[in-house]
Amino acid sequence: MVNKLFGKKLGMTQYFLGEGNSSPVTVLEVGPCFVTQKKILEKEGYNAIQVGYGAQKEKRVNKPLQGHFGVAGAGNFSFAREIRVDDPDAFELGQELGPDIFEIGDCVDVIGISKGRGFSGVMKRWGFSGGRKTHGSRSHRVPGSIGCSATPGRVQKGKKMPGRYGQTRVTVKNLKIVDIRPEMHLVIVRGAVPGSGNSPVEIRKS
Repeated sequence: MVNKLFGKKLGMTQYFLGEGNSSPVTVLEVGPCFVTQKKILEKEGYNAIQVGYGAQKEKRVNKPLQGHFGVAGAGNFSFAREIRVDDPDAFELGQELGPDIFEIGDCVDVIGISKGRGFSGVMKRWGFSGGRKTHGSRSHRVPGSIGCSATPGRVQKGKKMPGRYGQTRVTVKNLKIVDIRPEMHLVIVRGAVPGSGNSPVEIRKS
């Protein structure tokens, strides 16, 4: 059995629990994912299946990928990812995988690409407190000293500095599933998920 699937983030809303309390939730479209290739220990050195997600028009897929996806006969996809499994022979090429591998109440980890924030200063990027706001201070939002006056006489590697912030791989762990709607391929998790609307995400069991 697989322990993760791929999909996209649709957006956030509120979900009313049994006690009448509302909770912020994120709606994820999970699948449908289709098995496009099986990899076995004797040939590739490990056991896994490759799944494709996101139906794509034929003209937007190059010829080698068209031939690769054509073996499974499930159409063309915008991207393909691998999932490690114990027994690849338990799956068939073209087999559809959906959110029914999860259950309400399960905790999952969601991996996505965070929103890009552009070039940001140290206060926004790293949470620096900044300088004084009054009494002639001229260092309100600057990083301050970044090195020594003599030894070692240079800026150390890894120093927290201004720069591009966001657009990185982020994992949010132990989000509880509050609802699943298999007919719509929807999984509703409690809390926030990295990325903007319609951005791809990976959902795996914690």
